[in-house]
Amino acid sequence: MITALDHVQLAAPPGSEERLRTYYTGVLGMTEIPKPPPLARRGGCWFQAGAVQLHIGIEEDFRASKKAHPGLRVTGIDAYAARLEAHGAPITWDPDLPGHKRFYAHDPAGNRLEFLEPLQADIL
Repeated sequence: MITALDHVQLAAPPGSEERLRTYYTGVLGMTEIPKPPPLARRGGCWFQAGAVQLHIGIEEDFRASKKAHPGLRVTGIDAYAARLEAHGAPITWDPDLPGHKRFYAHDPAGNRLEFLEPLQADIL
């Protein structure tokens, strides 16, 4: 029985860790968490906000996905969108998910990220 999503792993090209750290901590407001030493040797970085973890792994032949993405639930989506834009991160609003307000952005590696907030508190 699956009880929770532990983390989502995204990929990035070699040498992109510093740009990713700047984006995920400075722009998105996440906290970098240490990787276990055996995994740290592989490069990449891990981030957390509350119970949400995003792991970024290094992939030699990296190509950003045009469609695949994590959906990150936020509160105060308008203020969060303004935060990203203030840091120079372009966003694209998408009104097509009933009961939600949402937008998309891309990290420095080109990974697509979805940010969404239910319009009503009772929507899971």
